[in-house]
Amino acid sequence: MRVCVVGANGQIGKQVINLLKESGEYTPLAMVRKQEQIDYFEHLGVETVFASIADSVGKIAEAISGCDAIVFTAGSGGHTGPDQTLLIDLDGAVKTIEAAEQTGVKRFVMVSALGANKREKWNEAIRPYYVAKHYADRLLMQSDLTYTIIRPGGLLNDEGTGKIAIGENLTRNTIPRADVAKAVVASLTEERTYHQAFDLVSGDEQVADALKKL
Repeated sequence: MRVCVVGANGQIGKQVINLLKESGEYTPLAMVRKQEQIDYFEHLGVETVFASIADSVGKIAEAISGCDAIVFTAGSGGHTGPDQTLLIDLDGAVKTIEAAEQTGVKRFVMVSALGANKREKWNEAIRPYYVAKHYADRLLMQSDLTYTIIRPGGLLNDEGTGKIAIGENLTRNTIPRADVAKAVVASLTEERTYHQAFDLVSGDEQVADALKKL
């Protein structure tokens, strides 16, 4: 399975790329927008495609053409204004969804945010971020794609434990980025995750076991 990772240069994206490469089951394609990013992934032996979610739907479609799945991990980050949140986390996601529909790439795994589906759970300090995630997720769910939406809690750079908890209405908690990446990769071919959206935090079950209970 050829998997295009959008947001490949991000902290979760890099870990997803590594897991895909190491699996022996997947061929990762890193979507990048800067020359130094191309150099980084080529050094790892990972194929790249030069494109940005700021580009047109047509250019994104060209970039992902020939892939079997998309993992969307792109994000504006915590230091940008609401304008970039709107352009990246909402419009960038929507354009990628539209590009997938145009090119026939059916499998789409979205990394969202815990509680993005419930307005009463939104953190007021970053409300525009939750608005963007909420509506991008909704559009993906209304598309004809085989989607999985993963809503992780507070992201940590701790070493992963490989153990998670998933659900529709989890209490706010944290999770290492490494375990989010594991859940993303495991979801790609786990049919129980197809057309599902769920919160994700650290827990007591192995990733594969937890996903099979959806």
